[in-house]
Amino acid sequence: MPGPFNTRQLLRLDEALRLADSATGLAFSIYVGEIEEPSREYAVTLHRQLTDPDASVLIAVSPNQRLLEIVTGAQARRRIPDRDAKLAALSMVASFGGGDLAGGLVSGIDQLASRAGKI
Repeated sequence: MPGPFNTRQLLRLDEALRLADSATGLAFSIYVGEIEEPSREYAVTLHRQLTDPDASVLIAVSPNQRLLEIVTGAQARRRIPDRDAKLAALSMVASFGGGDLAGGLVSGIDQLASRAGKI
């Protein structure tokens, strides 16, 4: 079963993640798939499984369920306040609504990384 992204979109996402990681020193990750309820707790569980949760940002999205969660670790949260994460989420949702899942994720990663600032 093919995923939600074509090769070009995967390359764009990979590049956005790589640039965000290297610019900020944080680890950005994306999860696209079904999200169990309660969605926030499920996203937090996924986030805890990352290599360095304290310095990680997880964007979890389930297009079929119309769910989006952004989870930041303690170190990442000091640099990306909840208000800024919510603004990035609103921007992503607008893109998703227009049918651009990959573009919305790339934009959201860029916004979150810009807010986190350089290392």
